Amino acid sequence: MFSRIKNIFYHNTKLVPLDNQLFLSIFGFKTNYFTVRKQVTLVICGLAALILASCSKTAVQKPAPFNPTPPAAPVDSGWSFETTPSFSDEFNYTGTPDTTKWGYDLGGGGWGNQELENYTSSIKNAYVSNGVLHISALNETVGTNLYSSARMVSKNNGWLTYGRVEALAKLPASPKGAWPAIWMLPNDYVYGNWPNSGEIDIMEQVSFDPLNVHFTVHDQAAYGANGHTETTGIPTDTSAFHKYRVDWTPYAIRGYYDDVEIFTYVNQGTGSAAWPFDQKFHLLMNVAIGGGWGGAQGVATNVCPATMQVDYVHFYKMIHK
Repeated sequence: MFSRIKNIFYHNTKLVPLDNQLFLSIFGFKTNYFTVRKQVTLVICGLAALILASCSKTAVQKPAPFNPTPPAAPVDSGWSFETTPSFSDEFNYTGTPDTTKWGYDLGGGGWGNQELENYTSSIKNAYVSNGVLHISALNETVGTNLYSSARMVSKNNGWLTYGRVEALAKLPASPKGAWPAIWMLPNDYVYGNWPNSGEIDIMEQVSFDPLNVHFTVHDQAAYGANGHTETTGIPTDTSAFHKYRVDWTPYAIRGYYDDVEIFTYVNQGTGSAAWPFDQKFHLLMNVAIGGGWGGAQGVATNVCPATMQVDYVHFYKMIHK
């Protein structure tokens, strides 16, 4: 070791190994060669121990915890909406609903709500006459279901990420067991299956409580019977047309009945569990029979026909700032 250390030094900056005496004089040693060799060896060993200890200490050090700053809650920027609809149907024709604007969810199986109908695309269950769309649940056997109905879905450009959606509708005047709805679901379920990706219920009514109408928002944090909801009495909801509307911005979802605000759900900026509403959503309109809520007080034998009438549907895009 001593000889290796000695030979790495240079004399007068030239690549010439130092002789023993000169090496000793450089380091100030006054003893003999073997004593110095022992001292140098001890020094080198001590330095090596210090270096190893330093490396070992560095290896076991834990990084400081990462505490990301949560995103700030959005500010209400007073967004407005375009005045020309990006999607609309005035139902000013007769017969089958416009197939360029509407599709259908089909089938039975309960739809996750123990519903009793089988959804079809039959003109008996969804048709336009006298300038009005009719969605009718009928007492007829389709497959293993005792009722048929329609669940219409907006298609093509019938979707929004933020905007205003409104429908002018008259609700079924039926005995207990009917459950009409005008509502919105995500196009792509980015945050997972229901309820994680959200649902916006612009209007729901259950015919055992016919004069109360419900606006509800569902998400991963609050869904089903525990969703964010508001109930409003409309004494003429089954005998006259009323406007059911949502204004949806990055800051909040607001519900309006006849242009009166009845519901507000604010984005607190805590993430998708409480705000999955930053994706594309489309519109659904249907009349269910029975189900966990619609059939909570039973289903009357004369519940059908149960018909929801819709005079128009309008989508307006939000004007971004």
